Amino acid sequence: MDWRVHENEYIHTGEEIGQRLRNELPHWYIKNGWIQRKYNTSGWNGTLLVINTVARLAETALHDPDLTASYSFVIVMLKTHSVKGVTDKDFELARKIEEAVMWHPVEQGAISEGTPGDLRFGASSTQDNLLSATK
Repeated sequence: MDWRVHENEYIHTGEEIGQRLRNELPHWYIKNGWIQRKYNTSGWNGTLLVINTVARLAETALHDPDLTASYSFVIVMLKTHSVKGVTDKDFELARKIEEAVMWHPVEQGAISEGTPGDLRFGASSTQDNLLSATK
């Protein structure tokens, strides 16, 4: 049996993870065996919204991400605890988190205005630079 298959879960190698992140989740990165993403927010209210969004999605998926939160950011860290590695479950949840947290109505032609000044949505043109600088 392949050492990377544990409890019917395929554990991705570092190279596989890097490739998938580049192709599927370009704002995510791998660090210390976790796929991670830092979301900068405009303050505590934005931080709580991100945490609650992640919590709802994780609970629905029966998955347990690790979170680090502060006044103006949330770091989401994913790996499948039961197999101590990154599996397809982690990529699936990461995509859902990215979709929900980064949804901005104005950019997608919706009627809703969205939250003005929210760093998640490019209120500052340096968002991507902030994210890459925090990896």
